[in-house]
Amino acid sequence: MAVRLRLALHGPRHNRILHLVAIDQHVRRNGKPIETLGIMDPRTKPGENTKTMQWSERRINYWLSVGAQPSRAVARLLQLAKIPYTLEEDRYQVGNYPPDAESK
Repeated sequence: MAVRLRLALHGPRHNRILHLVAIDQHVRRNGKPIETLGIMDPRTKPGENTKTMQWSERRINYWLSVGAQPSRAVARLLQLAKIPYTLEEDRYQVGNYPPDAESK
């Protein structure tokens, strides 16, 4: 079973909350997750300039250590939070070119 770390949308329209979940890659976006790893509220509260993110770094590191691959959005959030991980470099390459095609 290939596991992905991705964001699942919850809440009514114009009032969304995002859950960071570990989920089988073949399950739909808001399907039943294996584990919920965190919650992100993309709205800023009055008087604050930051978005609310609460997650378990220990559980995220566990899932990354057993081979779960983050989605693009989750990979960007992990970089912003300075959580170290290794991502397959060729996974998000644009086009069908081999990595060294331009240098030849």
